[in-house]
Amino acid sequence: MATTFPSLLQKHARQRPGDPALREKEYGIWQTWSWQRAEQEVGWMAAGLAALGFAPGQNLAIVGDNRPHLYLMFLAAQALRGVPVPMYQDAVAAEMAFVLQDAEVRFVFAENQEQVDKMLELRASVPGLAHIVYDDPRGLRNYDQPGLISVDELMALGRRHLQQHPQRVAESIAAVRPDDVAVILYTSGTTGRPKGVCQTHAAFIGSAEGGVVTDGLNSADNVLSYLPPAWVGDFLFSMAQWLVAGFTINCPESAETVAIDMREIGPTYYFAPPRVFEGMLTSVSIRMEDAARAKQWMHRRFMEVARRVGADILDGRPVPFGDRLLYGLGNVLVYGPLKNAMGLSRIRVAYTAGAAIGPDLFRFFRSIGVNLKQLYGQTETCAYVCIQKNGQVKLSSVGQAAPGIELKIADNGEVLVKGVSVLKEYYKRPDATAEVMDAAGWFHTGDAGVLDHDGHLRIIDRAKDVGRLAGGAMFAPNYIENKLKFFPQIKEAVCFGHERPQVCAFINIDFEAVGNWAERQGLPYAGYVDLAGKPEVLKMMAECVEQVNADLAAEEGMEDTQVARFLVLHKELDPDDDELTRTRKVRRGFIAEKYGVLIDALYTGKAEQFIETAVKFEDGRTGKVSATLKIIDAKLFAPVRGAA
Repeated sequence: MATTFPSLLQKHARQRPGDPALREKEYGIWQTWSWQRAEQEVGWMAAGLAALGFAPGQNLAIVGDNRPHLYLMFLAAQALRGVPVPMYQDAVAAEMAFVLQDAEVRFVFAENQEQVDKMLELRASVPGLAHIVYDDPRGLRNYDQPGLISVDELMALGRRHLQQHPQRVAESIAAVRPDDVAVILYTSGTTGRPKGVCQTHAAFIGSAEGGVVTDGLNSADNVLSYLPPAWVGDFLFSMAQWLVAGFTINCPESAETVAIDMREIGPTYYFAPPRVFEGMLTSVSIRMEDAARAKQWMHRRFMEVARRVGADILDGRPVPFGDRLLYGLGNVLVYGPLKNAMGLSRIRVAYTAGAAIGPDLFRFFRSIGVNLKQLYGQTETCAYVCIQKNGQVKLSSVGQAAPGIELKIADNGEVLVKGVSVLKEYYKRPDATAEVMDAAGWFHTGDAGVLDHDGHLRIIDRAKDVGRLAGGAMFAPNYIENKLKFFPQIKEAVCFGHERPQVCAFINIDFEAVGNWAERQGLPYAGYVDLAGKPEVLKMMAECVEQVNADLAAEEGMEDTQVARFLVLHKELDPDDDELTRTRKVRRGFIAEKYGVLIDALYTGKAEQFIETAVKFEDGRTGKVSATLKIIDAKLFAPVRGAA
């Protein structure tokens, strides 16, 4: 049984040697690597590396865009019981230096001249960097630095090495064990220096098998590989699932041609972060604005049908015959052409992850028949913790525990994970490993979440930001604040509730958006303070809060965190007044201290409160702004049990 990446490659090469394993578009033409050719070139690359002195346990850095030889180099290093270490191709040389030094890299695969130049520059600070293998020879003809070799020269060296040691690579592959480290993926380092996440063959193959079974992936599927190879998601989709399911991965000609190449390939399985789907929807909206009136009317009419029944049809739920007929007509006239224009016409399964996706965006793609789902995971879990199964998609959740995964919510609300996908360790960082792995083997994700009655997980905040109401309910301020800021009329929101009986909020209006609204209503105002206190504006804010409360009432675990009372601040929260950071993050503690009188008024039942606040102007002057603020009691809703 094939239990490592190189042995999976061998299995496909023997069972279906002529089937396409990889494609690459070059000079406008798709070039194909069969499984037999892929295995052959991996063998030559591995033998070439062995001839240069690459030994078991050594790390090989890989940097470049999605290319067949890049993916095959992963396998060549693994075939020698070495460990590939991918790096982000858009990183500057200085950012790569830490990874090369930390991983003690002597061998690098660099795609092209740009990446080779970075590696040559780094030799001064990484003296152990002995060998640089490049793929694309353009611009490198006159380079004669020691240790620089093309991938074609490496394979030629490998062929000569195999003539003398014909069993060298085969014996090495047979010695690879499932619990060997298959890849080291470095974290972004946003909360400290980057850490190398060591993941085994067994972890990634087990994660891939769970996804393949869940979605019925098979050798007939096609995937477009265009996301950074250093990202855990690409390693899961373009390496692990590729070798488990045996589908074809397709490498676009360049980042600029991804949309065109996608329409040509017509992938059946697709992954993209929310921003890509947002871009698709934006381009559709722009095209519709320029369309003829008849086409705009038809688009609106059939999108109404899609919003009403599209997701139900996709999930196989009963839909009235008339609506099903209308939807079928809409598919011919609107949805089909839309999907074709976006390259999604053949999609069976599409995933998004990495950031929260707006419910309207999610609903749009599912309504036109794109089986878009969410997954949840981290680099430390092979991007594999939760999966949304067909027919069980909830807009507000990231799905249920994936096959082979156990989930638990800690007392502080943190999501804990145990199972097949959890990291082996951080490279040379036992201290960091001990911080995230407890004695019982649970990985601490750092995310706070809630499990509903169906076992669906909803991520609500970072665990360090989560508190508790006096009654014991979890209080996730950022989660509620983000819901409020979804409304264009609300620029900023600050929620309070930790160790208090209920949630109360400060709200900042968006002066431009609300000002434009007021002008259209013929409502006069004299500056921010006046506009923020208008009864009509307060009513608008109450309606926004009411809608958020209705949403919270329908979310298990969040029913008790509805906003009970709120006020609209008389001034905008400002970094110059130390109320926000320079990246516009709320300084919650400072605000609570500065506006303590307002918080007291919210929690003591007052109907209004006078406040005078010192402010700094852009020209450096200081002054004061004062107002009597109305305090509004928001409408609360009974919990909606069993809501999706």
